[in-house]
Amino acid sequence: MPSTSKYLSKLQNKSILIIGGTSGLGFAVAEACLEYGASVVIAGRSQSKLDDALGRLASTYPEAKDRIRGHVVDLKNDIEASVTKLLKFATTSGQDKLNHIVSTAGEGAAGITLENATEENVIDAGKMRIAGTLLLCKIAPAYMNKAHTSSITFTGGVAYYRPMEGYSVTAATAGGMGPMAMGLAVDLKPIRVNMMSPGAIRTELFENMVQSAGGAAIEDMFAKKTLLDRIGSPEDVAEMFLGIMKSEYITGQVVHVEGGYLLK
Repeated sequence: MPSTSKYLSKLQNKSILIIGGTSGLGFAVAEACLEYGASVVIAGRSQSKLDDALGRLASTYPEAKDRIRGHVVDLKNDIEASVTKLLKFATTSGQDKLNHIVSTAGEGAAGITLENATEENVIDAGKMRIAGTLLLCKIAPAYMNKAHTSSITFTGGVAYYRPMEGYSVTAATAGGMGPMAMGLAVDLKPIRVNMMSPGAIRTELFENMVQSAGGAAIEDMFAKKTLLDRIGSPEDVAEMFLGIMKSEYITGQVVHVEGGYLLK
């Protein structure tokens, strides 16, 4: 019987842009895409973090070093110009179209409570998540293969669906992202658009939050709020990003990866 790989080869030779790919969820997605044979461009705000991430990926996947590139992008200032510059870099000025875009960028309203909320920090919190995502999706189709095989997946969170005490601002900035995914799926068809909604995931951002808020006791609290009594790993979420890219019949959806947090 001849060998087949209709599942394993779905991302082989695909071109994938990962915004926020220098750490956390984005870095895990970059690792996974490289393992599946894709060509990857990672983007982040810091040149030093970008250089470090590129070095780690090249060290882990030396056979894929020719399939890894990186670019600095700032989604807080002059968003349209920054996104356009990034997309031109990722596609050689539009000659090499992208198959998939993943965005895990945006700290959102982390650390902003109702008590310390100001007009400035609330607007700033929503700027990258809402304005950044909308403008990315406005510009991106010109640099993508316009087919159901292509996708854009951005990242929200479960705070809107079940906010904890002190998460009003976070819930507000996350609240529009699910409906935005549905609207964008309609506007950008046949390109598929979906939103990833992770719970407590052991990223650098989560670790920093835990340490500043009380250490092990806070981490244990988050774990006990799930049905699985554990904090998720970036790899857990990366698998779902892969699934969205590879499944060519999912669009306009919010995919929760939260260990049963919404059920407990």
